[in-house]
Amino acid sequence: MSESSLKAAKRPRTDMPTQPPMERIRNYLEVALGYTEADAMAEAGRCIQCKKPLCRKGCPVEIDIKGFIGQLQKGDLPGAYKVLRDYNSLPAVCGRVCPQETQCEGECILGKNPEKTGGPVAIGRLERYVADTFAARLAAGDSACIQLTGEAACRMERPELRVACIGGGPASLTVAGYLAALGIKVTVYEALHEVGGVLVYGIPEFRLPKDIVRREIDAMKALGVEFKTNWVGGKAITVQELFEEGYKAVFIGVGAGLPQFLKVPGENSIGVFSANEYLTRVNLGRAYDFPNHDTPIFKADNVAVIGAGNVAMDAARTALRLGAKTVSIVYRRTKDEMPARHEELEHAIEEGVVLRCLCGPMECLADENKRLTGLKVQKMCLGEPDASGRRRPVAIEGETEVIPVELAVIAVGTRPNPILLEATKGLKLNKWGYIEADAETGETSIHNVFAGGDIVTGAATVISAMGAGRKSAKEIAKRLLGMDL
Repeated sequence: MSESSLKAAKRPRTDMPTQPPMERIRNYLEVALGYTEADAMAEAGRCIQCKKPLCRKGCPVEIDIKGFIGQLQKGDLPGAYKVLRDYNSLPAVCGRVCPQETQCEGECILGKNPEKTGGPVAIGRLERYVADTFAARLAAGDSACIQLTGEAACRMERPELRVACIGGGPASLTVAGYLAALGIKVTVYEALHEVGGVLVYGIPEFRLPKDIVRREIDAMKALGVEFKTNWVGGKAITVQELFEEGYKAVFIGVGAGLPQFLKVPGENSIGVFSANEYLTRVNLGRAYDFPNHDTPIFKADNVAVIGAGNVAMDAARTALRLGAKTVSIVYRRTKDEMPARHEELEHAIEEGVVLRCLCGPMECLADENKRLTGLKVQKMCLGEPDASGRRRPVAIEGETEVIPVELAVIAVGTRPNPILLEATKGLKLNKWGYIEADAETGETSIHNVFAGGDIVTGAATVISAMGAGRKSAKEIAKRLLGMDL
């Protein structure tokens, strides 16, 4: 490492400016404000351009991280953006919602000794900066950006090669973007009235503005991807019908959107919602902007969210913005075991979300009108580790508590929706009801039918779904074009 690189690496990470906590809980605007040019150049300068970059190993879509940051260090924004788009169809999205701390940044060599180096390079923040700034300059008529997008539009089109994607979430969007860039005609069938899957119905505006998602989708439309909304896979269209219509391959990326519940007494009380319904009403239905959008939302002064993943944090922070006075995260383990991203957890705490740890829900209490009045919880302690490697919560006999709430949101996971699966004959499922797919290609038990994302793995991250989509897209391209890409 050169002396100048060593000095750069020793600088602390460049902080991301954010809205102040007490200001942001009164609006639905994005919390993280993004890097300025000076911020981005300072952070990019920390990258030491390793000969053998470990960061790329941690990226599910295999972005050439060294390459895009290297272009940024030179001040070549279009060059940096081109490197990103060569691997990632949704760079502005991934820069916001990927768990970089456990993936690319988790592998960064500067993170191995943060006391001396200042911590890993903020790869996700730089990815967001490049994507957002490129889009802004393109909109402003920057000739270098226009030339780059023009080059993408000049690819060879192969109209006889058609691929269908069922589901419009991150996995399918990745397949569509990859294949369309090679000139293959892709049609995406989405069950809802907007494309994006969890990006539009699950993740709140304050974490991922929907304009960003639409911008990425518009870029795919410019490549010729066709999007058909309000098409329910297994009802409006089947896999067999798609092959009969001339599609050469089908990708299934329908996610796992069927909510799980607690199976405790009183769970059907008025005021108990799954996180899926609660967040879909607020995000896709724009209930946060009622009555400008005609989707009312259930509001309450006191709210409990059961669960401690990213979805739970999204629900809790949403409830605060909708006017709740107290919002509690109810979790059977401690803060140290919470699966949510560190950044999301810290933002929730800053905003006033209360952590009620070592509490296991026992019963939803209701009044004579079946309206929720409280959540009865069992006090827990931690025992020996379970199969997940986390210490198992053990009930402390006789110790219970009632948390007064009028709204409870259950965020304890999801299951696969059976509609498409039951309508697809010959599709092999595992014992949990998810699709079995080849780990290397994503191909299912049906020839030229591929699957990836939550419908294969169960609930996971946006970027892992995109990684699965990329593997399938590579295999589809190899088969249709007769070349190994």
